[in-house]
Amino acid sequence: MTDLTPPSKASGAGPVDEFYTGSQIGFEPKPGDILRQRSIELTGLDGAGRAWQLVYASRGGFSAPIPASGTVIAPANGEGTGVRPLVVYCPVFHGLGGRCAPSQLLAAGVEPEAVFIGAALARGWTVAIPDGLGLGMTGLGPHQFLAGRAAAHAVLDLARATRLLPEAGAADAPIVVWGYANGGRAAVWAAEHQPQYAPELDLRGVAAGAVVADLAALVRRVDGGAWAGLALAGLVGLGRAYAHLPVGHVLTADGQQTVGAAAELDALDLLGTYRDLPLARWCERPDPWNDPMWRYVLATETCARETPNVPVHLYHGTEDTLIPVGMGRQLFAEYRALGVDLSWREYPTGHRGAAQAGAGEAIARLASYLLRRPTGRSAPQTT
Repeated sequence: MTDLTPPSKASGAGPVDEFYTGSQIGFEPKPGDILRQRSIELTGLDGAGRAWQLVYASRGGFSAPIPASGTVIAPANGEGTGVRPLVVYCPVFHGLGGRCAPSQLLAAGVEPEAVFIGAALARGWTVAIPDGLGLGMTGLGPHQFLAGRAAAHAVLDLARATRLLPEAGAADAPIVVWGYANGGRAAVWAAEHQPQYAPELDLRGVAAGAVVADLAALVRRVDGGAWAGLALAGLVGLGRAYAHLPVGHVLTADGQQTVGAAAELDALDLLGTYRDLPLARWCERPDPWNDPMWRYVLATETCARETPNVPVHLYHGTEDTLIPVGMGRQLFAEYRALGVDLSWREYPTGHRGAAQAGAGEAIARLASYLLRRPTGRSAPQTT
């Protein structure tokens, strides 16, 4: 069974990597412009050929420019095959800070989702893996966990950056996006926002498993239980994404300190440190998510607010105790009402099991989407 959280040995302090240092950027770079790049060796990843770490220009959820990081991997068997398809693989939640960004874990050979990345490489596809806004880059955190628009921008701008990387040979590549759990959320938000934000991209389709579609329902489910660290991580990540709003007013003085400490932790530390602890422990009210400002944030962060122009494959485990299958079924119904080209698959297994069980069909669906004609691109590019 695949472990969907990064190993604890990858977190913690270490030497500062100057490649990832930086601050907020000005308005000169366009979203997707490559700010820095370097070649890396990924000898421990099956199917990997040449690989690069990138720092690229992106936009936060409310259009503020921000540098982001990611990894681009060419397939070992892709030489001389012409234009290779590009899959942007969106990882599950790795943490709010520390050395847990996918680009760091891939370079260290301890990325827990390497099996899925390797499966895409085995198809002869180029794979791009975003770290997500606020993760990986020094001084820009915490990671904007659960912020859908920010996640979409990180995905789409990495696709843009990959097309600008001459060595990747992806300038005219058709693109698909794949992710699971919070990665599935990033994938569908990318599909929803691509027509307005990045219409020039030849996006052909999306596969997304166990999508975190309804944050209000999820936080009620996990708060105070075994997954309580994710509720706190959501408060921290969304608080960072909506820093222009007074969302921190619900916190006590002790809560402010707790948020500061949590912002530096990876997923394993968050889950272990805050297990069974309710958010009310650090807030002025017992139900902070029912605060009017937070109700607004959660309502803004629901999926299916825009209509994807590409086919979407959704899948879910019927025994998922973290993200209930009903949430996936509801998203399927909402997309169907919007007229989205859809497919759906359920697996009789839990959260981690469905990630593995659904991978084969997800890749097969993406391969079929790549054979379709490009969708229309009528919306103007957002800069």
